[in-house]
Amino acid sequence: MAQLELPEIETLRRDLERDIAGRKIKSVEVKALKSIPYNKTKKAFADALVGAKVVVVERHGLYLVASLNNDHALVIELGENGRLERVASKVKSEAEIAVTITFTQGGDLRVADKKSSSSVSVVALEELDAVVPPDDERGLDLLVRPISWIEFGRLVLPRHEPLKTLLTDPKVFVGIGPIYSDEILFDAGLRYNRTADSLSMQELRRLYRSVVGILHDAIKYRGVSLDERPFLDLAGNPGEYTEHLAVYGKAGELSPRSRLPIEKATFKGKTVFYCSTQV
Repeated sequence: MAQLELPEIETLRRDLERDIAGRKIKSVEVKALKSIPYNKTKKAFADALVGAKVVVVERHGLYLVASLNNDHALVIELGENGRLERVASKVKSEAEIAVTITFTQGGDLRVADKKSSSSVSVVALEELDAVVPPDDERGLDLLVRPISWIEFGRLVLPRHEPLKTLLTDPKVFVGIGPIYSDEILFDAGLRYNRTADSLSMQELRRLYRSVVGILHDAIKYRGVSLDERPFLDLAGNPGEYTEHLAVYGKAGELSPRSRLPIEKATFKGKTVFYCSTQV
């Protein structure tokens, strides 16, 4: 199972910001200590949260960071099997809950993860780098720092590596994984194994527009949910961008561009989906 990509995490961030900012934490329950690896005990974790109020919810790369009014932050990193639930306290969950945070008003925020692939931490704000990689150790986050196509070219063109590898490298771009990289390359008309330094200026501009456009459209439609990589928003609804996928997971179906079957290949041990019109 693949990890959630940037549009899904940003969807959750916006939901959390709207729903829990300003709320006070009443109680905390942790099922297993391995779910809170930074904090030494369940009591220390709970003590740092209970009585605190959520000020703002931000996204640092693929980490969700809720700053509190006690100079601490709640940090959530969802693993491959993790998801968030926002439900009334009396509602019984069908999933295995790792951490439950109950607010004085408005029910629970629950981290569901049957395989403990997610981590939840409470850390002093000045020590945030202890659990969240600093900006200079992450790739470019195009939602946080939009850039021009010229700046984009300075980042991409010097690199002699395949476009699929480049787009999915977390040290180059934040949160572009197997799904959105295939969609971006289809939209740009570029083959997964083209090297970045072989792009013409016209192709570079197409790639830039596709990266920005696909990410923003995916957020607009609240992400992708697939059988092999489920995603539910905070209210339990699947992402609607699934219906807008052009090539990913569609091998054998007719391409919306060529009306020929979408192809599938293995590249560096990973499956890629593409159209014969991509060059």
